[in-house]
Amino acid sequence: MSNAPSVLRGRPARIALVVVLALVLLAAPLFLPPFANQTLVRIGVYAVAVLGLNIVMGYTGQVNLGQIFFVGLGAYVTAYGVNHDWNIVVVFIAACAVAGIVGLLVALAAARLGGLAIAMVTIALPIVGVPLAKRLDEFTGGSQGISARFSDAPEWSNLYSDQWQYYIVLLVTVVAFLLARNLVRGKYGRAFGVVKENEAVAASMGVSPYRTKVLAFTIASIYGGASGFLYMAAVQYTSPETLSFGHSISLLAAMVIGGAGSIIGSLIGGAYYVFVPQLTNAIDPSFTTASQGAILLVVLFLLPQGLVSLPRVVRRLTRGRTNRTTTARTTTGSNPPQTPPGPPPATEPAPEGLEKTERQDRS
Repeated sequence: MSNAPSVLRGRPARIALVVVLALVLLAAPLFLPPFANQTLVRIGVYAVAVLGLNIVMGYTGQVNLGQIFFVGLGAYVTAYGVNHDWNIVVVFIAACAVAGIVGLLVALAAARLGGLAIAMVTIALPIVGVPLAKRLDEFTGGSQGISARFSDAPEWSNLYSDQWQYYIVLLVTVVAFLLARNLVRGKYGRAFGVVKENEAVAASMGVSPYRTKVLAFTIASIYGGASGFLYMAAVQYTSPETLSFGHSISLLAAMVIGGAGSIIGSLIGGAYYVFVPQLTNAIDPSFTTASQGAILLVVLFLLPQGLVSLPRVVRRLTRGRTNRTTTARTTTGSNPPQTPPGPPPATEPAPEGLEKTERQDRS
């Protein structure tokens, strides 16, 4: 009963915070300049990709170095559907479904492997994907790439194109994060955690490690396809360069820096993926790769759980200092310093006559 008032107080506060955040997100593109809107759009694009990678690596503990392949696949499917006048909802479903089916096929073959073997399989995806995209020029446009314009603002909306794109990305990103939150907090999330900790224990509890890993990899692939759709909504152009292995490593670094096994960490990772290259390119383009490696090393040493753990670490350090200060004050107040004892008082010598009488009595 004593916890009820605090729960009742906390719930309205959380609801109010969510409402305020929703209003800010909805109103932001109406007041921000186009460059800021485009930056927020790109953060949403890569946050969804990092979120999918987080599900398979952060929550399930499986290696996936080919997430960018599914992002590029979703982008190509989106471009193909738009250029063939498909309904935009059908295009989105197709981008997610094709990426999910390919991810399922890869997972069925690779999920029984572990460690270095599955890493090699996922590494092969972007390495094979780039030349494949160049050769299938009928569908991909070859080395020149392919463009698709479908996210220009309609006239009835009275919005600019950057604002319209923002709302498209916001809708898909919010839905993707809510679904992922419910997934990792439900029974499948518990199964992911058990498989990550110990596959033998998971099997003894009735959880199939193989099926769980296949499920996680497939879901990550679907999120990659959704990110590819959003990428085309934002950029309206894709090429084989989108599938390059370097981008896949950057996504992995963004997940680690944001926070593995964290929904909010995926959003932080998406922001890192967009902001850090912009800042380093503004300083020196040749400094980008080195700076990203240095940031990754610093975060791994100081914040092994990613930037999402920074507030928790700060609170722990602050609480530790406060406790030490309080303990010191309490000790000082309860045990006041005592003056050291002085020398014992000197005794006066007995009179001479009394000493003689005592010696006579003893004799």
